[in-house]
Amino acid sequence: MTELLKNQLGRLRVLGFVEGVSFLLILFVTMPLKYYFDQPQPNKIIGMAHGFLFIGYCYLVVAVGLNKGWNWKVIGLGLLASIIPFGTFWADWKLFRE
Repeated sequence: MTELLKNQLGRLRVLGFVEGVSFLLILFVTMPLKYYFDQPQPNKIIGMAHGFLFIGYCYLVVAVGLNKGWNWKVIGLGLLASIIPFGTFWADWKLFRE
């Protein structure tokens, strides 16, 4: 794990994983709690964390892409992956490996 955090691409991969998990938590845990069990508080907390992670992920996709000389298609796919469930895991598997 510490090897991943030593470079910018590794940090992007870790942040992508955490952002993807937070998105799945919102979709499959906190949204049902909010709408079926009338418990909105977990959605507010996880939603706020996910918002920060989402912004950081988008920033890092662009920063790493420009730094590594990726074309705009790869950067665009990395950004698109952040709004599709399981997308960041796909991006890590297909786009962010060296």
